[in-house]
Amino acid sequence: MKTTRRSFIQKTALLSGVFSLGFDWFESKANAGIIQQMNPVLDANRFNAFLSIENTGKVILYSPNPEIGQGIKTAFPIVVAEELDVDWKQVEVRQANLDTQLFERQVTGGSGALKHSWERLRKAGATARQMLVQAAAQQWGVDASSCKTSKGFVIGPNKGQKLAYGALVDAASKLPVPSEVTYKSRSDYQLIGSFVKGVDNYKVLTGKPQYGLDTQKSGMVVAQIVRPPAFGSTLVSFDAAEVKKMPGIIDVVSFKNKVAVVGKSTWEVMQARKKLVCSYSDTSNLESDSTHQKWFDEGMKTDKVKVERKDGDFHAAIAKAAKVIEATYECPFLSHTPMEPMNFFADVRPGSILLAGPTQVPQSAQKAVATLLGVPENTIQVELTKMGGGFGRRLNNDYALEAAELSSIIKMPVKVMWTREDDMTGGIYRPAVRYHFKAGLNEKGEMIAFYLRGVGLNAGNSTRQDNFPVGAIDNVLIESFNYNSAITTGPWRAPITNFLASAEQSFLDEVAVAAGKDPIQMRLDWLQKVKTNPVGKITYEPDRFIEVIKQVAEKAKWGKKGANVHQGFSVYFSHLSYVAQVAEAKIVDGEAKVTHLTAVTDCGEVINRSGAENQVIGGIIDGYGHAMFSKLSFDKGVPQQKNFDTYKLIRGNEIPTVEAHFVNNGIAPTGLGEPALPPTGGAVANALFAATKKRLYRQPFAGPDNANL
Repeated sequence: MKTTRRSFIQKTALLSGVFSLGFDWFESKANAGIIQQMNPVLDANRFNAFLSIENTGKVILYSPNPEIGQGIKTAFPIVVAEELDVDWKQVEVRQANLDTQLFERQVTGGSGALKHSWERLRKAGATARQMLVQAAAQQWGVDASSCKTSKGFVIGPNKGQKLAYGALVDAASKLPVPSEVTYKSRSDYQLIGSFVKGVDNYKVLTGKPQYGLDTQKSGMVVAQIVRPPAFGSTLVSFDAAEVKKMPGIIDVVSFKNKVAVVGKSTWEVMQARKKLVCSYSDTSNLESDSTHQKWFDEGMKTDKVKVERKDGDFHAAIAKAAKVIEATYECPFLSHTPMEPMNFFADVRPGSILLAGPTQVPQSAQKAVATLLGVPENTIQVELTKMGGGFGRRLNNDYALEAAELSSIIKMPVKVMWTREDDMTGGIYRPAVRYHFKAGLNEKGEMIAFYLRGVGLNAGNSTRQDNFPVGAIDNVLIESFNYNSAITTGPWRAPITNFLASAEQSFLDEVAVAAGKDPIQMRLDWLQKVKTNPVGKITYEPDRFIEVIKQVAEKAKWGKKGANVHQGFSVYFSHLSYVAQVAEAKIVDGEAKVTHLTAVTDCGEVINRSGAENQVIGGIIDGYGHAMFSKLSFDKGVPQQKNFDTYKLIRGNEIPTVEAHFVNNGIAPTGLGEPALPPTGGAVANALFAATKKRLYRQPFAGPDNANL
């Protein structure tokens, strides 16, 4: 496989002893040069992205994307090291800070980082390898095609011809960059697809990484912010007279409906905050759970919907159907609950601003602060810290804006710290949604009509109108309706599809039962129809759907586990990846219990098998736990769950065993951090139905609405 180099515009400095290959994230460009001194190399602001090789043989890669536990900081260098053909022990990866001129898509979200950078990373490693080979060939006076590489060495055709990469960096840097490079064959991969430990594993286990909460800067003060307890309420007044007298307290200031307590230490600020007296506007007319149920009911009846998709004539087809199946599904608001609560540091000074903290979108944070304070973006530096989870919560910039605005008011560098209660009651939540499905079957049990209406609270379009089973059904109608709620919401792991998949896959299981068909075979029949005669636009590849379905049926021994093993099936396409799952439930002491889940994932090329398995297993456990246990409820705008004593997350002894398998197809890698979560709720609900003959229409499944499973 060959790739052609385009023009490269980045300048490189000169230094004997270090070979630096910069590669452009915008165009997959590459160039080589010798760097004048190591300090500029360590300054990510000076380079777009680069691979450097020291004369000791060490390979250094700067990773531009925030690491949030998705393993990108390990996966990126694996790709480069594979194409470079270097011993993994020689690789070191370092986190880059925000640089909007040199990097593109410094974002952790949407499971898109590796897909975006796959070709760029391969080209960086392959180009460096080819130049090192050329340098060695010239030194030996042989043809470069007669040389090969292995674990950081170039090996010549004659006995004794072997040179380490570090010994070749000077000569390689003086060569022209090749216009074409050849990638390694998949059959020669040694790192890609293998099990590689995370590059930060040891540091995490020994407490060395610096998270946002660990940030310490010269002259820094600490602040906590009191926000209105109810969504939709406003601050009327506050009394800080006693608070200002307390030890270590520097100031108490209000801004944008909030009151900040500023002090010398976290403990002193926390104690003072308890003494702060605030009064708020009347909350009697604010949103409660009953308000949301009323809105859902209205949304299901209104004719002011947006038609998201229309194939054929659904109404005519459903009128002729021999059998009609209908079902309604609902999910609550959910908190992200990352283990590290929100926090951010800001030092706002005339002409320059330093921001530091855990954010999934550093450039977005930079832009938001620039707009807030009316300053040029290029005056704002953003340092990226390690993150203790995010799941989409850190795609929002509210906590970064709080730190920047507060620093601009008090004229001091400040770290704003949220408590767990702040984190759980201050938004930003997974939107609550209700779905209504309707299907029409003909006399043969074939689906001839399919209907979906999604009603969301701050969810926008709560449907995915081009996804399967659309494309297999002749008559389809998909509608959406949205209510604007005062409760702040935002992306939550696998946005929209995290519950849509659960509802849809549960409904399709109900359709299969009504049609007297095996749920797996029914989907396979539909997908065969899509292959030969798709109806309208589709966004998925039926062959890849078929493959994960067939493999999971085989791996899970579908229908062959015995009388007390009740299986449920689910399959979904999201973030360009395909995941099929089979959940198993057993009756234990008179109660249904999910004991095992099997998943087969097609995410294209698996870069790090260890990281990939962790992502799939973690996504399934996350999806299972939230489907079973988690819920936020509201009374007059006030969240009723404020900590883990009332907002339940899955416990260790409640986790079923999970096995993860992958389709080995060599396709360019796609998303993996999110796709395993959406199908989990449906597989679990279908397994529990198989065990109890009771359908589950409302999450959480273990909540009062689904008592006595």
